[in-house]
Amino acid sequence: MPIPKSVAQFNRRVTNRITGTFADRLPLFAILHHVGRTSGHAYSIPINVFREGNDYILALTYGADTDWVKNVLAAGGCEIVTRGRRIRLTNPRITTDTRRRWAPPLARPLLRLVLGSVGATQVMRLTRVDSE
Repeated sequence: MPIPKSVAQFNRRVTNRITGTFADRLPLFAILHHVGRTSGHAYSIPINVFREGNDYILALTYGADTDWVKNVLAAGGCEIVTRGRRIRLTNPRITTDTRRRWAPPLARPLLRLVLGSVGATQVMRLTRVDSE
């Protein structure tokens, strides 16, 4: 069961505005840039991001039925800015991992507490596009 819509609305209006001021510079955070699948508008949201080799993993805190997830899937990718670097990502796929093996060992207990309390077990995994 994903986080309730009322919490999502609060986060969109308040929390995202605060974290959006630093998410592109800190480890485990990023700004996700995506394009609306029907509107064509450009959107940016702060997210938590984890890296595993050439893949980047985004926890689907609100589930796979959110607009940004649908937009990234429809577009076949997105861009993130993390630690001051813009990274193109492709090949989005939704997976389930209740043990959160993709997260750093020190982060797993916190993620279990936060994500586990709302039943969020899905992630989006994307692959980095190497610069040409």
